[in-house]
Amino acid sequence: MTSLIKKDASGNTVDGDAHLLINEVVGVPGGIGEAARLARAAAYDTFLRGLLPAQDGVALLAVGGLGRRQCAPYSDLDLVLLHAGVPGTNELAASIWYPIWDAGLRLDHSVRTVAEALSVAQDDVKVALGLLDARLVVGDQTLADALSRTAADHWRRTAVRHLPGLREVTTARWQAHGELAFLLEGDLKEAAGGLRDVGLLRAISAAGITDALRPAVRAAHLRLLDTRDALHQQVGRRVDRLVAQERDGVAALLGLEDGDALLRRVAGDARTVSHALDDAFRAADRLRSGRSRGGNGRSPRRPVARDVVEHDGELVLARTAIGARPDPSLSLRVAAAAATTRLPIARATCEWLAAYCPPLPAPWPAEARAALTTLLGAGPGLVPAWETCDRYGLVDGWLPEWTRLRSLPQHNPVHRYTLDRHLVQTAHEASRHAREVERPDLLLLGALLHDIGKGLTGDHSTVGVPVAQAAATRIGLPPSEVELIGTLVRLHLLLPDVATRRDLADPVTIASVAEAVGDTGTLDLLHALVRADAAATGPAAWSDWKGRLVAELVGRVRTALDTGVLPEPPAPDPALLAGPLPVVHLTGDRVSVAAADRRGLLATVAGCLALHRLEVISADASVVDGRALVECRVQPRYGLPPDPVPLRADLRRAVGGDVSVTQRLRGRALAARGGGAAPRVVWHREAATDAVLLELRAADAAGLLYRVTCALDEAGALVRAARISTLGADVVDAFYLVGGWPDDEARARLEEAVLAAV
Repeated sequence: MTSLIKKDASGNTVDGDAHLLINEVVGVPGGIGEAARLARAAAYDTFLRGLLPAQDGVALLAVGGLGRRQCAPYSDLDLVLLHAGVPGTNELAASIWYPIWDAGLRLDHSVRTVAEALSVAQDDVKVALGLLDARLVVGDQTLADALSRTAADHWRRTAVRHLPGLREVTTARWQAHGELAFLLEGDLKEAAGGLRDVGLLRAISAAGITDALRPAVRAAHLRLLDTRDALHQQVGRRVDRLVAQERDGVAALLGLEDGDALLRRVAGDARTVSHALDDAFRAADRLRSGRSRGGNGRSPRRPVARDVVEHDGELVLARTAIGARPDPSLSLRVAAAAATTRLPIARATCEWLAAYCPPLPAPWPAEARAALTTLLGAGPGLVPAWETCDRYGLVDGWLPEWTRLRSLPQHNPVHRYTLDRHLVQTAHEASRHAREVERPDLLLLGALLHDIGKGLTGDHSTVGVPVAQAAATRIGLPPSEVELIGTLVRLHLLLPDVATRRDLADPVTIASVAEAVGDTGTLDLLHALVRADAAATGPAAWSDWKGRLVAELVGRVRTALDTGVLPEPPAPDPALLAGPLPVVHLTGDRVSVAAADRRGLLATVAGCLALHRLEVISADASVVDGRALVECRVQPRYGLPPDPVPLRADLRRAVGGDVSVTQRLRGRALAARGGGAAPRVVWHREAATDAVLLELRAADAAGLLYRVTCALDEAGALVRAARISTLGADVVDAFYLVGGWPDDEARARLEEAVLAAV
């Protein structure tokens, strides 16, 4: 049969053409919802029945999504050709598979006898789970029933034994794909709480271990299926990752207000699925441990904290706690015990606490504050314990603000988590630095509250201060500590912003930070909070060079606070002050150049570095003993660092005035311009000792620094220092221009030149 599918140069199917052909040949309807999925399954069934005449000893079974009649618009087909040893099955299989491929459908297929299918299922738990969904499409009903009946019976008898291995595989998948409830661009199928996990719940229910498919789980499953349908329809091909640029379109197809509403709905559904699977796995663990103990299967109750005991691997309330009127701190104490022991809280215990634990008074009692500190400082146990408590509404009782923060998206490319998870993750990361500060309890609370202003109108570092202080007051902190929590919220971005955007050798920079911070205790808290915040944000939020810059800033501010004397600026690289000009010195991430003429030197160096795919992080220009010096910190834009030999040669030729190198620099840089929103220029008149600061906010692009410094040079501006800060696809570049630049017209002309260069 001649294929009707169009393919690209690499031999891949062109999805749009494939979809048209699928509709033409198979008659697969689009649409979203249960009715549309059933209609698609019926269309596939009709198509497949035309490929295999009904006959004894042969059956075509659908598994996976088609087996469950849950076909998305661009679903794969999972088929099993089951036979009873009849001759010619290979030819028969080919007569089925090739028309499916020619219709533009992706296909996962196998040809087996009943004995072969059961043998594979015994060794491969994924195959065993797939057979639970097996459904006859066409062929021998008796043969299909024999496989389905035997596979289901085998699963019921062996599930408890297979589940530990399945849990290991599932945990590895979760680690690879993350948690759908907290991700800004999660995989609807593979991430924790996604559609793959619903399949596990269905399998655990089929084994009779527990009723894992409760109504809330079924409803969440249908909404996740609808979301995947809409995503396929929006993108026009099979895709399971809900990326940011498709969210609004998917939300519109689902009748939701916007992409944020979609994310919050997905987060709630994923949480429902994840919690149900946790409960189901624990039920299987209890069943397995009960069988191993024999007899009555009872396990001892082991005290782990006041009013809290361990029973069957879970934390439950002591009998005395249930019998007496509970104190308001009980829920926090149970959560703290769960976080420190890394044991789950039993569902019945959470339900009892949600129903009967009285609300905390304002201010909190000391015992509640101590339990909160223990919970936040528990390290890896914090996140699962907090999430369990949030599931049952306990967190809302501790922090009423949490309702607004729950599942709130963060529209910033460096963030990987929703806001609520980011705050808890920051507290977890802050516990790693608890021994570095005088008040670890305030560090942990500040970490939990540092972004509490997000979602409100205005700068979250400013509008979050009164919200955080109100929470701290309610928790029972004294006024001085409430004020310090407000300071941490207000200044939590100060250190990284200054370190990456300001000249750390300028006394004004150090003096302004020292004045804002006030004392070394607060400085230490901010330094720890910055590192925790970055670790909780994502890999793009931190790097070795940013860590060094922040540490350098902290060290210099500490000196100023301790001694009252501003530290001296670092001396230039001694290698630049000796030998014939030009001098080029490469050391690690530093590039240093000395030349006879200062005019245009920074632009030339920046362009040459861009030519070799090096990004400039910071740059300093000065004149010492009649020599013009440029010292840069750099990092590779892509992959490994460039070969230093041609880089050194190009730098020497470029600063020496070689026209051919200059032409190469201009050609390469001008060919790589950024896009996005319109660039902005912001002036800072009091941010430097002997210069005015021009700050450029624009889209990132290779050669941007070269173009801008060329424009500044041609406009007559002398750059003393530059600091380059990349925030996802954008940059904030700060240029220290020598002189006061008091004339409005001159600044306007310079600003126009810079924007034209961008």
